[in-house]
Amino acid sequence: MKITSTSCICPVLVCLCFVQRCYGTAHHSSIKVTRNQTKHIEGETEVHHRPKRGWVWNQFFVLEEHMGPDPQYVGKLHSNSDKGDGSVKYILTGEGAGTIFIIDDTTGDIHSTKSLDREQKTHYVLHAQAIDRRTNKPLEPESEFIIKVQDINDNAPKFTDGPYIVTVPEMSDMGTSVLQVTATDADDPTYGNSARVVYSILQGQPYFSVDPKTGVIRTALHNMDREAREHYSVVIQAKDMAGQVGGLSGSTTVNITLTDVNDNPPRFPQKHYQLYVPESAQVGSAVGKIKANDADTGSNADMTYSIINGDGMGIFSISTDKETREGILSLKKPLNYEKKKSYTLNIEGANTHLDFRFSHLGPFKDATMLKIIVGDVDEPPLFSMPSYVMEVYENAKIGTVVGTVLAQDPDSTNSLVRYFINYNVEDDRFFNIDANTGTIRTTKVLDREETPWYNITVTASEIDNPDLLSHVTVGIRVLDVNDNPPELAREYDIIVCENSKPGQVIHTISATDKDDFANGPRFNFFLDERLPVNPNFTLKDNEDNTASILTRRRRFSRTVQDVYYLPIMISDGGIPSLSSSSTLTIRVCACERDGRVRTCHAEAFLSSAGLSTGALIAILLCVLILLAIVVLFITLRRSKKEPLIISEEDVRENVVTYDDEGGGEEDTEAFDITALRNPSAAEELKYRRDIRPEVKLTPRHQTSSTLESIDVQEFIKQRLAEADLDLSVPPYDSLQTYAYEGQRSEAGSISSLDSATTQSDQDYHYLGDWGPEFKKLAELYGEIESERTT
Repeated sequence: MKITSTSCICPVLVCLCFVQRCYGTAHHSSIKVTRNQTKHIEGETEVHHRPKRGWVWNQFFVLEEHMGPDPQYVGKLHSNSDKGDGSVKYILTGEGAGTIFIIDDTTGDIHSTKSLDREQKTHYVLHAQAIDRRTNKPLEPESEFIIKVQDINDNAPKFTDGPYIVTVPEMSDMGTSVLQVTATDADDPTYGNSARVVYSILQGQPYFSVDPKTGVIRTALHNMDREAREHYSVVIQAKDMAGQVGGLSGSTTVNITLTDVNDNPPRFPQKHYQLYVPESAQVGSAVGKIKANDADTGSNADMTYSIINGDGMGIFSISTDKETREGILSLKKPLNYEKKKSYTLNIEGANTHLDFRFSHLGPFKDATMLKIIVGDVDEPPLFSMPSYVMEVYENAKIGTVVGTVLAQDPDSTNSLVRYFINYNVEDDRFFNIDANTGTIRTTKVLDREETPWYNITVTASEIDNPDLLSHVTVGIRVLDVNDNPPELAREYDIIVCENSKPGQVIHTISATDKDDFANGPRFNFFLDERLPVNPNFTLKDNEDNTASILTRRRRFSRTVQDVYYLPIMISDGGIPSLSSSSTLTIRVCACERDGRVRTCHAEAFLSSAGLSTGALIAILLCVLILLAIVVLFITLRRSKKEPLIISEEDVRENVVTYDDEGGGEEDTEAFDITALRNPSAAEELKYRRDIRPEVKLTPRHQTSSTLESIDVQEFIKQRLAEADLDLSVPPYDSLQTYAYEGQRSEAGSISSLDSATTQSDQDYHYLGDWGPEFKKLAELYGEIESERTT
């Protein structure tokens, strides 16, 4: 097959192999032949043939951006098997086959139906094949070929990163590199000059230049000054076709800003300034501002201000405001118009960040003169001292002079001054002040031990202008006098052991004094000489504000005396000296051989066991209550009265009262309660213990039926009235009343009257095992049991 291209490019002929196929007459089997070999027909021996090359083709080219009305002709395919009779059919497959590229299946002509863009796709890979139109069998193997899109100059150079913003320091040398710009061209750089770009500057001369090949932008002038011009707009052009006529071009803008350097010194707008400051200005306050101008910006314009000369250097100070770059003038000392009416200052402003490359431009500092005029104002009174400290003795009489304050009008008018003390509403007023003289006096008796120091504020005002006030602090120290006698430092619990020896130190005491140190220690301890000599203890002054208690004799006994009292005297070192008396309580205790206290008395022993005072009181109350109950019980038992009526009938039902242990139910002297069980029997069975009765028995069954309905309560009331009216009856003061229980009951008596004389089953011997805390309680109950047993 031949492939013929009619493009403007000369075709390159390439030979391909064409393999002839042999068909068997018997089996009609085809032989698929690949390059350089054949295969035998089935059933035959293998036969080798020399392959023949039948494809001859060129690489196709097609111009991009074809705008003609007809499809663009690309080339022609032709097979050696094609005899021109239309039996060969050409088939085209691959990229763009049937859509972009079409083929005439009879002639093999290939056309492009669309306008192609090389920048989108540079080539297309297709496959061609010739087949028998009748049998649709390939006449030759499929062959691959390429259609390349030929470039034309249809793309202008582009700056993908523009527009650009760049900076360069001012005063830079000529030729200083600023920026490199790059333009890209989408055309084929391997074909012609379509993608060959050169650079030129359209705007920005004569300040900047550009290298035509590299696109590097450089400064074109010396010492470009930012203060003269800061911003520049430079337009750079890129043109293809090496800049020739007809080439396409693109441009971009480069915005260049000159950055600042410290090439300008600060300058004061004026050489002389004048400032008015009133004499009432407060120390430390800002009284004025001054500023030097600097054409630079940022840190290159930073400066500091200082006072380099003048008669006001000690009165005024200057600082720098970093935000506004101003000099702030402040007052160091108070002004006085009457003493000095004006001051002169020489102020300098200097850059803080210097660039030595530009030191030739002159000193980077400037100076100016400032004249300050002091203004006269009506000032408040001025005290002679910033504060006062005064002293007064405690217990001084009311009206005692403490001290005097003095204030004067500093103005030339010298107005009179009045004084008063500032008091809060809740403050106690211990002092007052003379409004005209400023003399401070006491209004109450002072006590140093209560308040040793007072702070008051005195205010002074002019009579002519009461609104002008000044204040001063007055501290008043209250001096001490010896008005408090010494006393023991605390309550002492002094213990002496029973086995103490004569001269033994049993305790050391000390004293305190509310007065000041000068009127307190040194303390003297001694015994009252007016009292007889104590035979048991003595006192020794240790001469260090303490004293020791010593024994005078050997051995003490708790059983003889468990507490001793020692009166002592204490005097202080004040003038005049004060003294006081105290009594020391000394308890006798049993001690171990090493001096440890074993026990003192009941309270101390229990306390040592860990019981509190409340617990001890509770135990004592319980013991007293138990004793009261026992005594009451014994008293009631001994004072029990005998019944008034005794019956000899039915002795098993009797309630017998005994003053001592007797015969129990065998005693026939008891009161018969049959009358209460059956009131009908009372008429004939009534006996009196004080009169011997005449026994006359009446059968119970004869009277029970007639008197069964008599009320027991009515019966008792009747008998009570008879007893009250009978003068021969002894004055019995007890009345025993029993409820009616009906006829005889099988149950025994549940009365507790018999139990009064029975012995208790409770055994209190276990209290002795509870320890020493319950020793007294065990002894108490042991005595009760012994008494009961007796």
